[in-house]
Amino acid sequence: MSSLDRMNETQWSRPHARPGLDDALMSASTSSFVDLLHAVHPELLATAGVGTDGVQPTRATTIVAVKYRDGVVMAGDRRATRGHEIAQRDIEKVFAADEATLIGVAGAAGMAIDLARLYRLELSHYEKLEGASLSFEGKANRLATMIREQLTMALQGFVVVPLLAGWDPHRREGRVVSYDATGGHYEESEFASIGSGSAFARGSLKKLHHPDLERDEAALVCIQALFDAADDDSATGGPDLIRAIYPVVMSASEQGVHGFSDDAVAGLTNTMMSGRHGRPNGPGAASS
Repeated sequence: MSSLDRMNETQWSRPHARPGLDDALMSASTSSFVDLLHAVHPELLATAGVGTDGVQPTRATTIVAVKYRDGVVMAGDRRATRGHEIAQRDIEKVFAADEATLIGVAGAAGMAIDLARLYRLELSHYEKLEGASLSFEGKANRLATMIREQLTMALQGFVVVPLLAGWDPHRREGRVVSYDATGGHYEESEFASIGSGSAFARGSLKKLHHPDLERDEAALVCIQALFDAADDDSATGGPDLIRAIYPVVMSASEQGVHGFSDDAVAGLTNTMMSGRHGRPNGPGAASS
């Protein structure tokens, strides 16, 4: 359990008051968990400038998100790199932020995963204090603010770029928002990709996406895009059939967040591999 998780558990489960933390919580003029940390435990936030000479951060790579008929699917490869080395083969980069929202992260892996966890706490903290969930626009804006607060670290080479996707109950559709390292955020109409292999993944998504996809079809499109990215980008990992390591695939719809099981992703991967035996470069764009 991380220090942030322990703090969150302590804050909401212990009946006895703690000087400082509880005073700050009860007197807070904001519903932001990040602002509370700034006031009570600023050392837990990765915003202070530190020297980076000689530091080679582990980096997470390619994430894709695709809108389909009833929601949105997000998928991420499992490779993390350190320079030219493979640092980890089974890292997870796609997470449920709440019951309707997904976040994927690319960049400096440690900070990226901490950002995803902190964002999940931010949404949970807001809901506990306000008694209601943020709107999708509010969620997108909160994440932009959190990225902007890490700009100092980004300028020192520790760049984190997230991808946000989720179900919007007001519009009754899946939505996808991409970000840059300064916190700028941009809504995507059909699909998005981030990370070192994003250009190759986007080329694949352009060929394969159409708005009437079913959920499993959208998941297969994401897996195809990650495979194409891994084919040309050494920092993106393809499916590892020997070790049974497959992309993390999740969806968000009116029914909530759904994580595809390893067996389900393995089945979709086998479908993709069977199709590529005759066409190594993958399927072409459907004719209109």
